[in-house]
Amino acid sequence: MDKRYEHQIHEEKAKKKWLEEKTYERTKHTGKLYSIDTPPPTVSGALHIGHIFSYTQTDIIARFKRMDGFSVFYPFGYDDNGLPTERYVEKKLGVRPHEVGRSEFIKLCLNVTKEAEKDFETLWQRMGISADWSSTYATISAPVRKISQESFIRLFNKDFIYRKFEPALYCTTCRTSVAQAELDDAHIASHFNDIIFKTTGGQDLVIGTTRPELLPSCVAVFYHPEDMRYKNLQNKKALVPIFGHEVPIMPDELVDPEKGTGLVMCCAFGDKTDILWIKKYTLAQNLSLGPDGKWLEHTGPLAGLKVHDARKKVLELLQEQGLLKAQKSITHNVNVHERCKKEIEYLTLSQWFLKILEYKQQFLDLAEKINWHPTYMKARYKNWVENISWDWCLSRQRFFGIPFPVWHCQSCEEILLADIKDLPVDPQETSFTGKNCTNCGSSDIVGDTDVMDTWNTSSLTPYICFDVYNPEMVSAFEDPFVGEFLPMSMRPQAHDIIRTWAFYTIIKTWMHHGSVPWNDIVISGHVLSDGNEKLSKSKEQKKIAPEYLLEQFPADAIRFWTASASLGHDVSFSETQLKIGQKLLTKLWNAFRFASEHTQGITKDTPFPEKPGIINEWLLHKVTHTFAAYKKELDAHEFTAALAQIEKFFWQDYCDNYIELIKDQLFNPDNYSKNEVAATRWTLFFVGLRILQMYAPFVPYVTEALFEALYQEKFGGDSIHSTKFSHIQYPYFYDQSEELVANIIKIVEQVRKLKSEHQLSLKTDVATLNIHCINPELRAMLKKEVILLKGITRAQTIDFIPELLVGPAILSKENETFNAIVSC
Repeated sequence: MDKRYEHQIHEEKAKKKWLEEKTYERTKHTGKLYSIDTPPPTVSGALHIGHIFSYTQTDIIARFKRMDGFSVFYPFGYDDNGLPTERYVEKKLGVRPHEVGRSEFIKLCLNVTKEAEKDFETLWQRMGISADWSSTYATISAPVRKISQESFIRLFNKDFIYRKFEPALYCTTCRTSVAQAELDDAHIASHFNDIIFKTTGGQDLVIGTTRPELLPSCVAVFYHPEDMRYKNLQNKKALVPIFGHEVPIMPDELVDPEKGTGLVMCCAFGDKTDILWIKKYTLAQNLSLGPDGKWLEHTGPLAGLKVHDARKKVLELLQEQGLLKAQKSITHNVNVHERCKKEIEYLTLSQWFLKILEYKQQFLDLAEKINWHPTYMKARYKNWVENISWDWCLSRQRFFGIPFPVWHCQSCEEILLADIKDLPVDPQETSFTGKNCTNCGSSDIVGDTDVMDTWNTSSLTPYICFDVYNPEMVSAFEDPFVGEFLPMSMRPQAHDIIRTWAFYTIIKTWMHHGSVPWNDIVISGHVLSDGNEKLSKSKEQKKIAPEYLLEQFPADAIRFWTASASLGHDVSFSETQLKIGQKLLTKLWNAFRFASEHTQGITKDTPFPEKPGIINEWLLHKVTHTFAAYKKELDAHEFTAALAQIEKFFWQDYCDNYIELIKDQLFNPDNYSKNEVAATRWTLFFVGLRILQMYAPFVPYVTEALFEALYQEKFGGDSIHSTKFSHIQYPYFYDQSEELVANIIKIVEQVRKLKSEHQLSLKTDVATLNIHCINPELRAMLKKEVILLKGITRAQTIDFIPELLVGPAILSKENETFNAIVSC
């Protein structure tokens, strides 16, 4: 073996080997199917260390399951359609879709995403991600477009989907409607403005608002029916300042009489309450805002202005006319779009919706059928479901996405669906199959111009995975085997998308098949920047960029760091943890270099020794219990706790104790029987393999290199990652030896401490070692191991004494030796 572990050489060698030999293909591993609903990363920028963090945690579980005897189906996807990808392409190429045109922009998106996907794949492979790279998908590919469109048609036919001209959450920056799950809360500095309205009879009415720019859209004024200050206003009308139109004054219980002046203006649309009032009282929808975020022509002095300029302008006009009575600075919560962080507006659009509100109880019940890791994440899901107040808006007014497979008859408004056998289709590029409307016979038919919310496709990943798993099938929803494939084994994902990806996948699978999508959901945390902010692909973090880190550290060291965080918890990036991982690789290499020098000639056929001896029995007993605890933790997806088990065994039991205890046997074999030395060499060889197996899911590169150097030729097999725990991790139980060696270690530690305290070399001989042992049975067993004790402690004579006159101490010192007393 080389003196040093050269990680660049071994990483490149292993990566090439795994790809060429298809080490991780499902078909190369027999056993029960274990399927992973791998999160497809959004193609919207460079990957950051947060991706490495969460995807490596998934890979640890995949590698463990493969070695535990499962046939692991570990596909990999790329989420490359929808708004995030569009914005990435716009920024990268400096283009705007409305300027270059739909067809040309789609071509640009397809080209850019292919390049990005290749970069992603290269990085994942450098990190040792053991996905089956022959089982990949892209959410904009033809097979996935077919699945997404077929799902839409089937759910429409089941009456889960409807179309309605409806006020919708709208982002004027991204120029698309958004779903409730795509909103974040933000604290925004603003002003509460007291504005003077007048009744048609000339009475002043003071109304407080943070949105004075919506005055042209004001359609009513409301007060609480029990508010005595305003009961006299019932059936009267108010004049809207600046714009002068009349609006009714009406009572409604939703008004909070304690807020502001107790009078509220209702506009199209300031908030959700405005929408409720406009629907309840059939009020006009006088929209001021256009899809481009500019005020419309009929708003007069505000026309062509964007929201903040329109607000500034209307406040100037109110000030000029003496209608701005007071202004107070405030900070309040507003909804912003999670993508661009800009404030959300409301526009009335004809949109597709998926029914959610009427099935909330079913969605809450489904949470109980899934194992949540960590368990408290289930409460986050349930809290989200309980507080949903909108059906899911599926429509997006963008270019690069999956079109709705729908045409509309302009004569009778009939909805015309594509035939499933013709999918995927683009209604803006192709005509309706029947040419004429099936309801009225009209030929005046136009294709739907919206595309689907990207989550509408991502929520179908169990069906997409099934398509990858069984590419010969005709329909992912009708194939007879899909009932066996679902639920999948595991969904790994981050906690921030419980409300989107987890929730949407759960409801879609229930709507299609009445089941849950997976048995287990494993929730990871985020990696935080120095400012404790979640990392994102759009923010540059050069010093912790994966490519940069891979130039500075071995991939295994980075993987070691990813396993250091508890499941579901956010963690700050730690270079210290990377250095600890690097030390582990060095320690593994050195420990196995030592083993390689003393295990020559041993193969998998070398028989288990009849009498292993107490030191070897102790180690076999320890490694048996370590593996049991390690497996228990990983079965529960607690990879951090599992790593702690093997770390404690390797550093403390194997390196600090066992190797030190057996050195005298290996360096002075004439002092021991041939059977004793042979048993030690056998144990060193086979326990070493067990250590490599347990470390393999965490640090796959160094364990592969060590397996090739020490075991591949002797043991057989093409990779450590193809070995199975059941073939290696045999149980051995030696309770008595475990207790006896614990006492031997206690004796050795006392001798070492005495030498260190007296600044003596650990190689210094002990003339007489007095061991005080009050337990006669233990004393008798220790006497049988005098040769071993002499070799370890370098004692020339060992005496067992009945009484302890002083504590552990050096009694006398003469020439290069000394006399000592210890206890056990």
